[in-house]
Amino acid sequence: MVLPTLHGDRVLLEPVRPEQGQRLRQLRTTPEVARWWEPPPDGWPLTAEPDLYKLAIVVDDEVAGYVQFWEERDPDARHADVDIFLGPQHHGRGLGTDAMRTVIRYLIHQRGHHRVTLGTSVDNARAIRCYEKVGFRRVGVMRKVTRSHLSGEWEDEILMEYVV
Repeated sequence: MVLPTLHGDRVLLEPVRPEQGQRLRQLRTTPEVARWWEPPPDGWPLTAEPDLYKLAIVVDDEVAGYVQFWEERDPDARHADVDIFLGPQHHGRGLGTDAMRTVIRYLIHQRGHHRVTLGTSVDNARAIRCYEKVGFRRVGVMRKVTRSHLSGEWEDEILMEYVV
């Protein structure tokens, strides 16, 4: 499936293009993003990954971040799951909130989902505030769900959902 460009109030979400790859890798490896995202694998974000949809967040013609989503296709468990990051120079400006609202609107109105989920570190207060502004609610804490690439220790995540 080819994704359309999605228009938010202040952001554009567009399918990742080859010329955006290096910038997205740079943003993902900044300390502020790398704390929450593991190092990018070779070829990311240009390598095809089945069932993973990748969008660049563009602000004023500049690549500012990245959002991805995955869809459960089983009709009895249908939902989407999202992940996002913004480069540190774009933090604190409401752009993450705008990007999340934009992708959620698309997933609900164009893709037919009634539920969108995400998981984030219990320590990622900035992200949690953003998700709650969009309308996500905490479902609970998933214990020792992911191993930190920084410490090697298992870490907890908050499971959050947006339900129509």
